[in-house]
Amino acid sequence: MSPSVNYRFIEGRWLLTLVLLAAVAWSLFFVPWNSDVVHSGGAAAALEILRALFSPELSPSFLLVAVEASWKTISFAAAGITLAVAIGFPLGVVASGTLVSSPMKRWTSIAVVRLTLAVLRSVHELVWAWLLVLALGLSPIAAVLALGIPYGGILGRVFSEILNDVPEGPLRSLRSAGASELKVLAYGRLPMALPQMLSYAIYRFECGLRSAAILSFVGIAGLGYQVQLSLDDLLYSEVWTLLLFLVGLVVLVDVWSGLVRKSLTT
Repeated sequence: MSPSVNYRFIEGRWLLTLVLLAAVAWSLFFVPWNSDVVHSGGAAAALEILRALFSPELSPSFLLVAVEASWKTISFAAAGITLAVAIGFPLGVVASGTLVSSPMKRWTSIAVVRLTLAVLRSVHELVWAWLLVLALGLSPIAAVLALGIPYGGILGRVFSEILNDVPEGPLRSLRSAGASELKVLAYGRLPMALPQMLSYAIYRFECGLRSAAILSFVGIAGLGYQVQLSLDDLLYSEVWTLLLFLVGLVVLVDVWSGLVRKSLTT
């Protein structure tokens, strides 16, 4: 084998694959391979849960509970994403550095705001939920803030990148006509970046539905809260009904978001 081939092998993705495989193999040596690794009654419990999938709870009273929990989950997700956009959009604009012409002020504002966005999104929404429930109690505001704060950090970071990736040609034309950076943003960057920004915000709304359901496990009303109640009572048929409602919500939002994205590109 020639030296050039060896060099390509070392620098290529094969080396990364071998390193990852070696890391996995090395980690297996630290697993306590005894009877505690697999629960003795786990197989029977898994089979019981699987059988419940074919007989979900469909009584009118429980379906009403599932519908109410689904509506609360959608409400939390919509309110949380709305707050996230309100946080992420202005911070994303500042983090893009498109409003400041002075290099020193530009890089200072970028560094400060991107650090702020990193702090917001580095804490998981479930951790935010625990903290906010301790501070505010089991309030819908706690759920909305727990979604809006980290998602605002994520949206702000992505929005700044989208604004920076806008083609420079039309922007130079605006500047040559005497437009300020604010007008360049309003009449140049935003119109070109808005479809992609809206598309990503809708995608985050899909993620917000799942997150809102998970946040319910801390006691905030929603699908996750009802799932927890059913699990505590070992009512697996009810659990599957609630999970099917969650899947239905995600599918509906996915179809809706696809129609919105299609309308933006046509």
